[in-house]
Amino acid sequence: MKLAIVILTFNESIHLRRCLSNLREITDELYVVDAFSTDDTVAIAESCGAKVFQRKWVNYANQFQWALEHCGITTPWVMRMDADEYLEPGLIREINTRMDSISPAITGIYIRRKVLFKGKWIRYGGFYPHTLLRIWRNGIGSIEQRWMDEHIVLSEGNTLMFKEHIVDDNLNSIHWWVNKHNNYAIREMVDLLNIRYGFWQTDQRLLKAEGSQAKRKRFLKEKVYAGLSPGARASLYFLFRYVLRYGFLDGYKGFLFHFMQGYWYRLLVDVNVQEFQQKLQGNESREDIMALLKQDYNIHI
Repeated sequence: MKLAIVILTFNESIHLRRCLSNLREITDELYVVDAFSTDDTVAIAESCGAKVFQRKWVNYANQFQWALEHCGITTPWVMRMDADEYLEPGLIREINTRMDSISPAITGIYIRRKVLFKGKWIRYGGFYPHTLLRIWRNGIGSIEQRWMDEHIVLSEGNTLMFKEHIVDDNLNSIHWWVNKHNNYAIREMVDLLNIRYGFWQTDQRLLKAEGSQAKRKRFLKEKVYAGLSPGARASLYFLFRYVLRYGFLDGYKGFLFHFMQGYWYRLLVDVNVQEFQQKLQGNESREDIMALLKQDYNIHI
């Protein structure tokens, strides 16, 4: 096998069998790093032939880098997948037919991702094409150490783009989705606070890497979006996505997605930032910020 795939899990029984069965079409080297699930995630992973490891969760970046360094992966290539994703048949064929002929100068492969929300493909609002570095040569790629929006970065070499798609199709309820984004909002709060206060040395390798969609988005987020006033930036971002980027063409389910993910979630992040700053009561030293993150949010930096 030339390709190993790493998946992080916590209570993913609703998705994992679909994901692993799909990935067996391209490799048997499947690595699941589980954060002590309380459902039958581990049993499903083992029944599908995956190599299973368990480790306490810190954050996505920390968990994934641990997997790269401690799972004993020896294949020439490594791939990152989430449990709620799967490969379209065209991508399965592309991986199976192209991997052997890739130039040694190529160390990373970008793949397009389709995002489905309640079964609806979100095609507008800037969500497609969504390109991500998902395959890289073993030992060349590592993950940014950030609390939110972490990407794989390469230490050397060039990249290419595959034509076909990964599909992100989460089957959980809207209640689950809201709780997930509540947790995301705290993680993104940390990044926005750090842009202002600089209490933590953030991994900035993506901004120094070659041009990519992820790099452009990161630059706009840190240099433009973060500089706008809280509240106003959530409104402006939603209008940009829904009107200027034609998000309204995604229909009713698209409206729900763009409103919830592009406005409600962004506003929630800003409310968390404002609450955090109020709790500081003017005490803005690095020690004060770190202590408050640990005490009230169980975030250890």
